[in-house]
Amino acid sequence: MIVRQPTLAVALIVKNEAKHLEACLNTVQGWVDEIVVLDSGSTDDTETVARQFTDKFFSNTNWPGFGPQRRLAQSYVESDYVLWLDADERITPELRSSIQNAVRADKPNTIYQISRLSWVFGRFIRHCGWYPDRVLRLYPTQLTQYNDALVHEKVEVTSSMAVETLSGDAIHYTYDDIHHYLVKSAGYAKAWAEQRQQRGKKSSISQGMIHAMGCFLKMYVIKAGFLDGKQGFLLSLLSAHSTFVKYADLWVKTNTTPPKD
Repeated sequence: MIVRQPTLAVALIVKNEAKHLEACLNTVQGWVDEIVVLDSGSTDDTETVARQFTDKFFSNTNWPGFGPQRRLAQSYVESDYVLWLDADERITPELRSSIQNAVRADKPNTIYQISRLSWVFGRFIRHCGWYPDRVLRLYPTQLTQYNDALVHEKVEVTSSMAVETLSGDAIHYTYDDIHHYLVKSAGYAKAWAEQRQQRGKKSSISQGMIHAMGCFLKMYVIKAGFLDGKQGFLLSLLSAHSTFVKYADLWVKTNTTPPKD
């Protein structure tokens, strides 16, 4: 009697990721059963690169937010398990082995988190609260999905599910340079402020300042970011700035009005 092995898909949501996508997919090619890529309107060669690895390339340019976009991407997955990746991530051999063992084991009601090791501004960041950066990324396709948050989306977990940590790291090349950081953080801040505004939340400049200072102290002092050298200082400072901006953006949206004609 032949026992059917569970199948595994890799799913990504992307936009203008031609620079990273090939290196990412090279780390999963040959050992996954399916690759699903959902694009949100790339203007570079993202589609050309993706189609070198899969014919399951889809597009949704009416951006609904990160959570809804991931839910749409998962609807295209046919495999038993789905592994989520971002284009700027790479699967290491140890993590690959751990993923394959988990899929073969096929434990009921079990989802898996992976650790990410980020390369930022010329250095692997092992402090600042950034490592191990554990994120839920592998689960049975029919068991769960991402929530519908516009930003900082999360996999929906119920009390009946067990969460296990896989061994090995995903290498995360998170920012190309300072400009890339500022563009990404501005996008996150805008989505965060819009989501809070929709929930009737408000903010103040003083809240932004307090949270920003708290962010810097937590990352650089409490989480020992100083051990990551100049990169640790820079990352802590930039994170504090990003924290202030999102609260300031919410304040602008909810406490200011345009001038009368």
